[in-house]
Amino acid sequence: MDIKSKVQGISPNVQARDVKALVADTHNIYETINVISQRANQLAADIKSELLEKLEDFASHSDTIEEVHENKEQIEISKFYEKLPNPVLIAIEEFIAGDIHYEFKNQEGPEHES
Repeated sequence: MDIKSKVQGISPNVQARDVKALVADTHNIYETINVISQRANQLAADIKSELLEKLEDFASHSDTIEEVHENKEQIEISKFYEKLPNPVLIAIEEFIAGDIHYEFKNQEGPEHES
């Protein structure tokens, strides 16, 4: 996952959304929210692991309490991840763009009604 290219143009601020447009594909607000929240959880986990991987390079593994050294690269990396849009906002943009592929298991349509 290349988070830098994924968040290009996504505002980190919350915006009002047209609910009818969001549910156009699923026809159910709860299913839409489920798809978006599942993707947001995946994004959050990916972002967290990516950040931890990058910060691991700066970790000190000594047992003694020493002076804390400020590392400008570490600070820049942390600032970048702090400024990222919330994973939910990224997931909403992906959902609107049609970039999320999903299917519901055991979904019964009108032909399966009793």
